[in-house]
Amino acid sequence: MTNITFLNPEFFWLFALFPILIAWYVITYKKQSATLKMSSLNGFGASSSFKASIKPILFLLRLAALSLIIIGLARPQTVDVTSRTKSSQGIDIIIAVDVSGSMLARDLKPNRLEALKRVASQFVKERPTDRMGLVVYSAESYTKTPVTSDKGIILNAIRDVKYDTVIQDGTAIGMGLATAVNRLKESQAKSKVIILMTDGENNSGFLEPRTAAEIAKEYGIKVYTIGIGTNGMAEMPYAYAPNGGFIYKMMEVKIDEKLMRDIANTTGGKYFRATTNTKLTEIYDEINKLEKTDVEELRYFNYDEKYRNYILLAGMLLLVEFLLRKTLFRGII
Repeated sequence: MTNITFLNPEFFWLFALFPILIAWYVITYKKQSATLKMSSLNGFGASSSFKASIKPILFLLRLAALSLIIIGLARPQTVDVTSRTKSSQGIDIIIAVDVSGSMLARDLKPNRLEALKRVASQFVKERPTDRMGLVVYSAESYTKTPVTSDKGIILNAIRDVKYDTVIQDGTAIGMGLATAVNRLKESQAKSKVIILMTDGENNSGFLEPRTAAEIAKEYGIKVYTIGIGTNGMAEMPYAYAPNGGFIYKMMEVKIDEKLMRDIANTTGGKYFRATTNTKLTEIYDEINKLEKTDVEELRYFNYDEKYRNYILLAGMLLLVEFLLRKTLFRGII
């Protein structure tokens, strides 16, 4: 009965009549055979008929056939369900990540950049029907991954994000935002979103962040901005150690929150401040709820009827019962 469902399970109530049928058979069993009254049995042997003793098998065959008929009436069937999701109105999302040296600060654990990568990866996994891309910036900016529906590529790109000297250190918020806008301006998606993250102030680049925000607005792109860093002081890298590592010291956290709010307000987005790992996770959860994708699920049902097998087997049992009654058990007293 594995993976079998029943279209008319109410027929199983007929099994409640079986105790009555069995009781009726037991009560009337002796009346079903002819009897002969004699004053004495001394002249007869004591042997009993084997065929007479197994005659109740005919009733059991009828009972089994009736059981199979009831199961057949209940319409057993297997259902093969095929599901397919279709998103006719998807969202294109660019994640723009600040990779300046200050992102190695340890106010988030193990540092700001690693905490961000972990949360961003989970965000990508929870958006299976949307296309996503990745932009990184410090004093300059570049597209690490263009907009794609291949989540494996995006997750690998996020995992590979790190602080290095490939691009000059600094924080060019305007350049990072402009690069993200450039990747979305030709998109035909229902909604176009940029998640812009930084932990500092705009101090590099030739494009003003507010100008980049106006360009985003012209293309109908919504920007959610996130300021990463605790309030007050944080342990930040400020010099290289002789072994090639970093020397850390407590430094003041400076985030241009007014600029980040202005960018979000200009484009119809929202500004968030992530002061802890937990807060960063909550921010991505909120953005995930704010930007919903309309998903249509198509389900295909393939029914395979099984009642015929039960009815055929019941017919075979009744035929066997009829043949036995007319041959082997015929004339048994």
